[in-house]
Amino acid sequence: MLKLKAYLATELPRINKTLDAEVAVLHPLVRPVAEHVLRAGGKRLRPLLTLLTARALGAEGSGLFRKKSGTDLYPLACSVELLHSATLLHDDILDGADLRRGLPAAHTVFGQTETVLAGDALLALANRIVARYGDARLTETIAEAIVQTATGEIVEIAHQRSTDHGHDAYIEIITGKTAWMLRASCELGALAAQADAEAVAAAAGFGLNLGIAFQIVDDALDFAASSKDTGKPVGGDLREGKLTPPLIYYLETLSPQERDDFVTRFRQGTFDDASVAAVTADLRARGCDAKARELAGTYLDKAAACLDALPDTPERRILRQSIDYVLNRGA
Repeated sequence: MLKLKAYLATELPRINKTLDAEVAVLHPLVRPVAEHVLRAGGKRLRPLLTLLTARALGAEGSGLFRKKSGTDLYPLACSVELLHSATLLHDDILDGADLRRGLPAAHTVFGQTETVLAGDALLALANRIVARYGDARLTETIAEAIVQTATGEIVEIAHQRSTDHGHDAYIEIITGKTAWMLRASCELGALAAQADAEAVAAAAGFGLNLGIAFQIVDDALDFAASSKDTGKPVGGDLREGKLTPPLIYYLETLSPQERDDFVTRFRQGTFDDASVAAVTADLRARGCDAKARELAGTYLDKAAACLDALPDTPERRILRQSIDYVLNRGA
């Protein structure tokens, strides 16, 4: 049976080649910024989801799969990755981040104005790629992903350093800023395969729930024992004033006096390195990160149920492996 990592390793060269080819058409002053963020790498999960979903539903694939049409799926699969790259350029400016996957963040190299506009160009490029397929449903899917992603970011900013909201507001935030792009990736694949409405809805539901779980696990990993486990500073969400499930659960374990003290420091942004380390260790000791993973598991159960509506193919079995991958990241 094909394994997820082996499948990705096989597909990665063509995915990256397609990304390079699409970015090469940009203006010479825009292209270096786009190439910079793509060079930082990434899991390329979004293109992979589009390819797997399309092939699970019978669309054209590589020589390993039955061909249904002559349409090249790779540019379509890469469109959401370009959208994702645009959000990374913008997010690093909003967060004041100096690094992106170990490389200098683009805005520290090219300047903020240039980076914002390059991100805008990538958003437009993603739309233009999808429009080439001549299917209004595909165009609507990518456009809705852009709307939802931007909205999620705005809602997150509105709730920054607030402890007055809970799980519902958090899910609203991550559904927009993270999950909708994974939903779009799967929906694009299903639409490209000319699947029926039930299969398209199932594919979209799978991507959405997988994306929600992915972000919850990512937020649990923010409180890992070491930055070596994640490649990013421990306790970043605590420093930035983002109330994620591990912190929501942590607040529920505190005494009234401890909670008041925590809320005051959280709202004022006065956690120093030592206090971040202390909260992180205490949060793990109380099992709050593990509880967040349990929450992620409920959404992965929903994702698995959505997969049951798709045909039993090798690609569907690989998609199911992605559920285990998300749940066990960094475990």
